[in-house]
Amino acid sequence: MTTTQNTLNTINLNSGLKLQTGTYYVEVWGCQMNVYDGGRIRDLMNASGFTEVKSPKDANIVVLVTCAVRAKAEDKVFNQIASWRHTGYISEKTVIALGGCVGSELAEKILELDKSINIIFGPRTIHRLPNMISQFVSSGDPVVDVAADGIDKFDYLPESGPVGPSAFVTIMEGCSNKCTYCIVPYTRGEEQSRPVQDIIDECVNHIANGVIEIHLLGQNVNSYHGIHNDGTVCNFSTLLYEIAAIPGVKRIRFTTSNPMDFTDDIIEAVAKLDVISDSIHVPIQAGSDRILEAMHRRYTAKEYIKLVKKLRKARPTVHISSDFIVGFPGETEEDFNETMKVVNEVKFDQSFSFVYSIRPGTPAAALDDPVPKEVKMKRLYELQQRLEEHALEYTQAFVGTVQDCIVEGTSRKDETELKSRASSGRIVVFKGSEDLIGKMVKVKITSVIAHTLKGELLND
Repeated sequence: MTTTQNTLNTINLNSGLKLQTGTYYVEVWGCQMNVYDGGRIRDLMNASGFTEVKSPKDANIVVLVTCAVRAKAEDKVFNQIASWRHTGYISEKTVIALGGCVGSELAEKILELDKSINIIFGPRTIHRLPNMISQFVSSGDPVVDVAADGIDKFDYLPESGPVGPSAFVTIMEGCSNKCTYCIVPYTRGEEQSRPVQDIIDECVNHIANGVIEIHLLGQNVNSYHGIHNDGTVCNFSTLLYEIAAIPGVKRIRFTTSNPMDFTDDIIEAVAKLDVISDSIHVPIQAGSDRILEAMHRRYTAKEYIKLVKKLRKARPTVHISSDFIVGFPGETEEDFNETMKVVNEVKFDQSFSFVYSIRPGTPAAALDDPVPKEVKMKRLYELQQRLEEHALEYTQAFVGTVQDCIVEGTSRKDETELKSRASSGRIVVFKGSEDLIGKMVKVKITSVIAHTLKGELLND
């Protein structure tokens, strides 16, 4: 019997199925869809007889859900494995399963980069992980399984257990937009939408477990086209109405939206459905039409600004956030200035910005890139400084207002305070009883510390 087999006991059940017993640890990098996948892996492992632990040093199996959007994110996982090995948190007895977008992107190549990795899976094959573990334990040979139908996994995942007051729900997998800088279509595959009833059933299960906020996920949620039980097609705005009608849903968030698919019917839903969050993420990436065309984004800066104006008319309290890529190949000072013009006009709230990262296999990777790194970093700093100024303006404007807040737990910095989240996405802390956790309450904002709001609980 091998060392690994000593680590994991395999029990033969009367049904003929095999249940592996042991401890596991999951670590997640990247987007909310990876966070969702990490949660579903926990559901799957628990249902398969494994026990979750809070540290890799206590785990027989370490599961890593990775991100490949930027080279820096991709490197983190290998650096983390090396660090754990150095500190003794993992050893040659530890079964290491690496998945997510890096698993899909590199597949067998990962075995050359780190021979201690035993199992490689992709975003579409998480449902097979217990079988992969069993296969590795039986043979001792590395297992690589990264290919499957885009939404096949959802048919094999168990129901989620309690997750707190807010739950992620993936409504679609993959992306077909083929932005020239983005590796996601190559790691998560072409876009496929989940059936409407499957999504509704998952939301209802979450509500039964105490969830009051549903966060819908997709690489481009507003291009959702799922199928009703009667065979008719459901678009994203209709899905929003259907989820809003579920008893117990008090807030809906959705991420991420492509501006080119943010149609008037979705804007109308934002206007009519109060449960939709005030925080709406609509990545522009750049403000230069020349760069947007090179990125294959299929909208202009003028069209984006028009969309923002429509959203603000539909929902005057809306907070628009965005993503920005600085230093895309060939970006000139004029191109960057066009981006800054859009930033100054729109005044985004809580956005994300990064220097362009070459992703192998994407069209942009073949472009000439004459802009020095120090110039890119200077531009990034200037952009981030302006974004921070606008975000602080929004934060300060909350003082004196009353916010509907979902209580998530106790404050990390002060256990006598509760941590909650307003519709805008802002963290709000206030004094209150722990029996409020999981509920929506009204809080009057009294002060600001950095981007955190402090407030007073209002009595009903």
